[in-house]
Order: sequence, then structure tokens, then C-alpha cells
Amino acid sequence: MTGLAHASEAIVLHQPGGPDALVLEAISVPDPGPGQLLIRQSAASVNFHDVYVRSGAYRTLPLPGIPGLEGVGRIVALGEGVTDFAVGQRVAYIARNYGGYARLRVLDAVLAVPVPDGIDDAPATAWFLKGLTAQALVDDVEPVRSGSVVLAQAAGGGVGQLVARMAKLRGAIVIGTAGSPEKAAIARAAGCDHVIAYRSEDVAAAVMELTAGRGVDVAFDAVGADSFEGSLAALALKGHLVHYGQASGPIPPFDLSRLGAKSGKVSRPFLWPYIQPREKLLSASASLFAAMAAGDLPLTMGGQFPLAEAAAAHAALEARAAGPFVLDC
Repeated sequence: MTGLAHASEAIVLHQPGGPDALVLEAISVPDPGPGQLLIRQSAASVNFHDVYVRSGAYRTLPLPGIPGLEGVGRIVALGEGVTDFAVGQRVAYIARNYGGYARLRVLDAVLAVPVPDGIDDAPATAWFLKGLTAQALVDDVEPVRSGSVVLAQAAGGGVGQLVARMAKLRGAIVIGTAGSPEKAAIARAAGCDHVIAYRSEDVAAAVMELTAGRGVDVAFDAVGADSFEGSLAALALKGHLVHYGQASGPIPPFDLSRLGAKSGKVSRPFLWPYIQPREKLLSASASLFAAMAAGDLPLTMGGQFPLAEAAAAHAALEARAAGPFVLDC
């Protein structure tokens, strides 16, 4: 290593706020240290997690800091001791210490996974975290099997449509919800057997009608406050409500004794424990990329924004425009 600093640019968040709190600034990026990679990024994904960080709902990014959990790029330099990668190799990553909204970044090599040929940078970036999340939900958090009855809330959204498609591929009967005709069309294309318009229909009542009063084995719900009660009421006996996000806000305090009527359960998973240790990350990533390459998953793009227009990408996401969205670095 030369010890030189590399001039770059990144989106820097100084204080929580609206989309205009995301500011493009010049930064200096060091050479990689032992066990690290220097990556020239081609794309960074925009996720609701990033919105929560920017708004202050999540206080997990030390400020000032560079947001962004995931990206794709090519390796520029290897730190001492790195033997699993080569300069010029294309990699994807998810980094809990953020730093994705940048043109150059240093990354711990243990977080990077190879991106196979045949998958472009934008979809690889846009669907990596979402795909690993959906895969963990239907395989690990509540394994979906042939004949399972599944409720996928917001099935026209980023993770929601992948949950629906993956559940369908595993033989489930999938009931999706959507908030607009456009999102309903996405949900149907993702494989939902039925789609409920949650803004105008009682979701639980519609589920019970569709299932002849049985309910669903599992409800995957990332909407949060607006949908939690409907998801809970839609459960079958011994059903599982998987609350994995809060796009409409956090759920209010909840009395666990309410679960007793159906011997139900509620969980709040995060992805990270499901992609550890590294062997699990590598196998899960390989499985996801194989499904992407085979055309098994809906991988449409909502839009690509220049890095400098990160604020516009956040505004589009918060407006519930059809995503996913990627920043071109």
C-alpha cells in the first residue's frame, strides 16, 4: 500500500431531517488496511432503512456520516492479507457501518461477495439486500412450504414482491395487499393468487373470506402501524405475524396476552443474524444470484438517480413510488 489518500465524493448526513439533509461533499478515502478492500462503486441501493437513518428514526449512523447499506463496485486495491479477491473483481456488499452513498469506499473484505457475470450492476445492487431479506423471511424466519397460506402485506413493494414470488416458488397460496392499482399489478405479476386493496378493503375480513374462515399461516408485514392489526386478525390458529419493517410508522405498545386467543406469535427479525457466519452469507448470496440469473424473481427497476440526487431518490421512495431505486456512483 502507498498510504495515499484518494479524492472522492459522497453524500454526507450532518443532522437528521428531510431529503434535503443529504448533501454531496468532497471526501478523502484512505488506502485499505489489513483485511480490507478499496472499491470504486458503480451503484448504491436506496432502502427504507436509509430513510429511517436520515429522518432520525434510526440513530445508528454516527453523524456526520455517509448513509447507505449496500452497493456494487469493482475492487481497486487489496489490503494486506486479503487473498479471496482480486483487483478488478466485481463485488456486492451489505455494511452495517454504512458508507454506501459514495464513489469510493474502504470495506472489510469479509462483507464482500462476488457478483457473477450476467447480472448487471443496477439490479444486483437494487435487489441484494431486499432479496437476502425476503429469502431469510420465507426460509428461516417462518419456513414456507407447499400448501402454506401466506399474507404478503405491500406485495407491490420492494421486499414484498420478492416475499410473494419466493413463497409462490415454494408452493404457497399467496394473498397480497396493495395500495394502488399499479402496485396491485406488480403484486399479481409477482405471483399473488389474490390481491386485496388495503386502502379500501378490510384486509382481515377479505383474508377470512378467501380462506373460508381459516386465516393465514404467516403474515409478512413491513408496513407497520397501518397494517399490524389487520395482519394480526388475519392469522390462523398458531399463525405467525412477522413484523419486519415500519414504513407507516412503529406499532403502538402491544399486549402479548392478545396472542393467546389463537396461540399465535409475533416476531421482529432483522437480516443480520440470518447471514452470519460468512459461510451463510456466501451461500445465501449464491442462491439469490442464481435465482436472479434464472429469471425466477421480479427484478424491475423503479429508477436510477445520480449520486448528487440522493434527496430525489429518498423523496420518491417516501412517496411510495414503485421502486427499487439506485444511485449511480
